[in-house]
Amino acid sequence: MAKALLGYVGGSDPRVLSEMRRLQQRVQDLESELIRMQAENDALAAAAHHELLDSIDVTKAEPALA
Repeated sequence: MAKALLGYVGGSDPRVLSEMRRLQQRVQDLESELIRMQAENDALAAAAHHELLDSIDVTKAEPALA
């Protein structure tokens, strides 16, 4: 049973360990990219919202219908 579990986890095969390290690094790189893109998206959304609010001219607003 222990041999089966070790084989499943990766054991000591250097190719498997190398591939596992490569994949772990890739996951870290993708997580970093995701965080960077989320921050960029938040900044763009805030700028768009601010620009939208600035484009509304309240002095020319029509009165509400009663």
